[in-house]
Amino acid sequence: MRFVSLAVAALVTIGLIFLFNTRQVLPAPLGRLLSPQHGIWQNAEPADQSFSEELKFASLKGKVEVYIDEKLVPHVFAENDEDLYFVQGFLHAKFRLWQMEFQTHAAAGRLSEILGEGPGGRILEYDRNMRRLGMVYAAERSLNEMEKTPASKLIYDAYAEGVNAYISQLTESQLPIEYKLLGYYPEKWTPFKTALFLKYMSFDLAGREDDLEFTNARDNFSKSDFEKLFYYLADSLKPIVPNTPESPYPAMASIDLNPPLTADSLYFSYKKGDSLTYADTNKPNRENGSNNWAVAGSRTKSGRPILCNDPHLGLNLPSLWFEMQLSTPEFSSYGASFPGSPNIIIGFNENIAWGVTNAGRDVKDYFDIEFQDEQKTAYKYNGQWMPTEKRVEILKVKGQPDRLDTVVYTNYGPVMFDDAFRAKERDTRHLSVRWKAHDPSNEGLTFYGLNRAKGYEDYLAAIKHFTCPGQNFVFASRTGDIAIWQQGQFPAKWKRQGDFIMPGIDSSFEWKGMIAQEENPHQLNPARGYVSSANQLSADGSYPYYTGNVFPVYRGYMINRMLDSAGPVGPEEMMKMQCDNYNIRAELSRDILMSTKDSLLDDASRKYFEIYRKWDNRNDVGSEGATVYHLWWGALEKAVWEDEYDKIGLPLPWPTENVLVESLHRDSAYSFLDNVNTPGVETLEQLLASSLRTATDSLEKLSAAGKLSWEKAKDTHINHLLRVIEPFSRLHLPVGGGKGIINATGPDHGPSWRMVVHMTDGIEAYGIYPGGQSGNPGSRYYDNFVDDWAAGKYNQLWLMKKEEKGDARVKWTMTFANTK
Repeated sequence: MRFVSLAVAALVTIGLIFLFNTRQVLPAPLGRLLSPQHGIWQNAEPADQSFSEELKFASLKGKVEVYIDEKLVPHVFAENDEDLYFVQGFLHAKFRLWQMEFQTHAAAGRLSEILGEGPGGRILEYDRNMRRLGMVYAAERSLNEMEKTPASKLIYDAYAEGVNAYISQLTESQLPIEYKLLGYYPEKWTPFKTALFLKYMSFDLAGREDDLEFTNARDNFSKSDFEKLFYYLADSLKPIVPNTPESPYPAMASIDLNPPLTADSLYFSYKKGDSLTYADTNKPNRENGSNNWAVAGSRTKSGRPILCNDPHLGLNLPSLWFEMQLSTPEFSSYGASFPGSPNIIIGFNENIAWGVTNAGRDVKDYFDIEFQDEQKTAYKYNGQWMPTEKRVEILKVKGQPDRLDTVVYTNYGPVMFDDAFRAKERDTRHLSVRWKAHDPSNEGLTFYGLNRAKGYEDYLAAIKHFTCPGQNFVFASRTGDIAIWQQGQFPAKWKRQGDFIMPGIDSSFEWKGMIAQEENPHQLNPARGYVSSANQLSADGSYPYYTGNVFPVYRGYMINRMLDSAGPVGPEEMMKMQCDNYNIRAELSRDILMSTKDSLLDDASRKYFEIYRKWDNRNDVGSEGATVYHLWWGALEKAVWEDEYDKIGLPLPWPTENVLVESLHRDSAYSFLDNVNTPGVETLEQLLASSLRTATDSLEKLSAAGKLSWEKAKDTHINHLLRVIEPFSRLHLPVGGGKGIINATGPDHGPSWRMVVHMTDGIEAYGIYPGGQSGNPGSRYYDNFVDDWAAGKYNQLWLMKKEEKGDARVKWTMTFANTK
């Protein structure tokens, strides 16, 4: 018996040794995770944690002092640029290392190294997508461009050195908890990683298009029906820059915009073709965008301009943004920075403020390539066989052998879709992607310049370096100027160029050049007393260049309406406006829904019609009418269009937010109202009632679950970047707003940084983001801004002067000095 007990004890011991050291149960050995000295317990930060430190590094030229306030915001005072960016890199790494590195792994298509291939190979598929899009290729080309300019090379080298200074002194116990959970270690930071991060922003903001889906739509709808579904000049459009004598558009394009002679036969065919079943499942969120506006002193209570900005991006923990101040004897700037990149990205200094919204211009097109042979060694171009270049992408997969993927490059760019990627038997095309983000660029110089800008001319000189993603840069100065420029290098296109896949066998369908910067829509000190943008079309139909086909309308419409009618305003009114929940589409579509015949409703749907009838068109917390409207209008859109879409059975684009409202106002007998699957002809009256009955099923379930109020039905949440760790996330937040509303907060997307800057002598500024300064879930600074953000509250932003170091708001001090 004694031997049996001994054997059992030995087996248990062996089992425990295996369990605590194996990676087959968890990505990291359980023993290491639970180790009191090195494991996850060490990531629990004491409530009274001190962040004061004295640090010495051989590479520093002078002394740097960092004053950290009660929000954990560092105010950095350096004697020169090189030391400034070294310390910014160190601080980004100290508070956000895992996040900044994980995002560059995502950009480079390297997530499989950390996470494995994922369920159904999803993560590996994502990595292949990023490699085939040419993200690494684009970052390499931009890094070469960055290093040509001594100032930017200094910045990126110093920043990387600061990140590495932090990494080099990390002990295992200090590793961010995600490294411990996933069982890997940080790599050395390089300027290439910063280039990758900036290209990831290009992907997020200029990497989405629907060219394949629009090609299917062209091939399956008549030209008349296509234009009914996908017209791009909305009736309700309020362009970013109206065509006025003070801000005139170019009278004519400076580049020849005539389409090729073969366009009618090869491009505008509107007939059944080789429809595509390719499905790009890794597109950026269509709602990536922002609001911004600047109000002139003539429209404010103080007589000084006010600038406002709230970029709408994915809501994640740790947050995309890190708040800080950067100062040298030459300048002092404050605002939101990107962990992974130097400078302040959105913010202000003592003289100016700036903000951005996404331009949404189409800078990514596909070309159909004809190869000479199955090996793709050459492709037909202008009557010749041109040799291809090939790049072998090595995809490392955790726990599995490496995978190799050969990507072919043509003069257009990488062949993204072919018989080796995303193709089905019926897909025979090889699609090479021409993307502006592939071109060498140095966007970092824009932010370097804006951080130091003193007025309009400095602002204009700085933004000229910004090529992709195109942005609407709004500006205000302490001297009274306000301005907006749609900035980027945009291809000069004829109407509908790039909406569909283009022939790649010759140069006739290529981009003919880039629009001159001075021809981009812009305004300086307009008579109306404000400039604004909300991702809508930048110009009306008199602008000579084609700008693309998918733009939101309603946020821009509402912002302009509110600013047009506003009396003298102050920061309080602007903060309230950023958080406004009025649903303008609901107002514009109310007459349509109110024409519903009571006789066609049953008792259950009649109850919800009554809730809708009493609704004030506001998507506020507690509103049940907002939920009824959202589900009813969504059911109506499906009832109008889904029968045609289902019959085609291919990936197709969905009409934009304004199309059904405007189409029904133009024509109550809109041809798409008829269900093609039934023998009769349906009317609007019938669809209004049937769609409300359809929505009622969902509304009854929400009501039974106590989730009929808008914030519960929408259920805004902020996930940890890994998506699967609920304790590191913030769920079920009480937030109103929604798509097409100034407060554009969706389930997991919305205002990622709200900022209001009043250009007074001392600069009065307010801001907040849905997160916290620390990336450590064990810190009280991990998510401490979330509740105030959800409630529409703001923090005052302090552009500190060095002589204020004794201020009560300073809680900790870090000093950086040379080792000598």
